[in-house]
Amino acid sequence: MNKKIKALIAVGGTGGHVFPGINLASALIEKNYSVKILTDKRGYKFFKETDKKNTLVFPSSPLIKKNIVLSIYSLSLILYSILRSLFFLSYNRPNIIFGMGGYASFPICIAAAILRIKFVIYENNLIIGRANKKLLPFAKRILVSNKKLEGISSKYNYKIIEIGNIIKKEIINFSLDFRIKKKELKILVLGGSQAAQIFAEILPKIFKKCYDIGISIKIIQHCLPHQNRELSSFYKESNIEHELFNFSDNLIEFFSKVNLAITRSGSSMLAELTNANIPFISIPLPSSADDHQLKNATFYKNKNFSFLVEEKDLNDKLLNLLKEIYENMSKLDEISANQRQYSDKHVYENIDKVLDKILNEKN
Repeated sequence: MNKKIKALIAVGGTGGHVFPGINLASALIEKNYSVKILTDKRGYKFFKETDKKNTLVFPSSPLIKKNIVLSIYSLSLILYSILRSLFFLSYNRPNIIFGMGGYASFPICIAAAILRIKFVIYENNLIIGRANKKLLPFAKRILVSNKKLEGISSKYNYKIIEIGNIIKKEIINFSLDFRIKKKELKILVLGGSQAAQIFAEILPKIFKKCYDIGISIKIIQHCLPHQNRELSSFYKESNIEHELFNFSDNLIEFFSKVNLAITRSGSSMLAELTNANIPFISIPLPSSADDHQLKNATFYKNKNFSFLVEEKDLNDKLLNLLKEIYENMSKLDEISANQRQYSDKHVYENIDKVLDKILNEKN
């Protein structure tokens, strides 16, 4: 592939939008594309120093409708970002733009539509996001992780291309002999960018109840830095073996240490755990837009790839579920076996095919 082919990837907000964009950038760079990433302040904190060299930070905002002052402010910020995007694209015209979802991708894609620059959008949830829904009429294609995506008008069905989940190649190729060798729950708790605090507040008390009723348990938990001391003290006093970490963009280091995960229900994380064949308990974020995390979690549960407990039911149901799993550890073997029937190993080949077609199309 010729180096002159320039790609711009627009990401922002949560890790669920940012990490697929970073993964895509790495894959395109391997194909000899010239790649820049555009993000906002929220997204920028997820980037490693080595990734920041070709990263641009633009302001972004959702359209706030709660009151007139915030509405005017957010609309002004969006219009400013579109104007800035127009100037940027006029002088740095890429061959293709990827909008990875979230409101940070909206201004640059609108500017691309005005300047007649080809762009595609990516949706990895099971209900189309609000920004992507507004961009769909102007996008060349919408790349989706699964064709069961909801919320798209039938008149745009011709734009849908199922490619799979854009996750790290290392995770797609990860292989673990999952057979349960010891009756022990070794749990990886993944808070993500929107759950670390509440998981650290609620879950340890439930894990203590597990220990108190004779469940052999070990915890590896993502938490916020200010929670380290209190959380570690609690686990030590409870005689629970534990390991804490504040952030990791390389979860593989933990996968071989566990036989169960507890996680929010962002599509990227569920895809990573499924590809790694790690059984998991999904706890959807109640405030997720259009309840998309519950949609994601229900889909994976119905495939028998996971368990599902809603946050409002944690205190009533999680302990019983963990007890059931501990008493019948073969449930974990069964879920892992089901997960092995699924793989996103062709996602980057699928992207290559889409790009070859779009880049050779006339506008």
